[in-house]
Amino acid sequence: MVNQPLHRLLLRAQSAMNREILARASALGLSPGQPKVLEFLLHNGETNQKAIADYCEIEPATVGTILTRMERDGLIDRARHEGNRRSLYVTLTPRGQEVAQAMDLAFRQADEAAAASLTGEQRELLCAMLADLCDTLNVERKSPT
Repeated sequence: MVNQPLHRLLLRAQSAMNREILARASALGLSPGQPKVLEFLLHNGETNQKAIADYCEIEPATVGTILTRMERDGLIDRARHEGNRRSLYVTLTPRGQEVAQAMDLAFRQADEAAAASLTGEQRELLCAMLADLCDTLNVERKSPT
């Protein structure tokens, strides 16, 4: 299967990893979209909806829907800061912190499973190459045609 075009291999890898992550997230009672938000909040602390949307590479309105569900489920709190009435700031609740840490472990386990046949050097090279690919694709997407 090595002779497949790059786009096909990337799509297959993404699909396989997505299935793995969603299965682990589902076991924690999470729905799609929530794991990335938890990951961001765990590693970055309190933040606003726009920063979460940028990190997750989704529209702020979509993040709003995800956050509403997460707030209902007791994973996050949202509040306004004095002097800034426009932005809602999002923080993990104690329950959200626990679930975020469990999801962080699930992400690391999925990474390890995916890279099990690679050496440490191959894994570092793959990550660097994928990061370069993402940067290139994002530059091309943003540039005018």
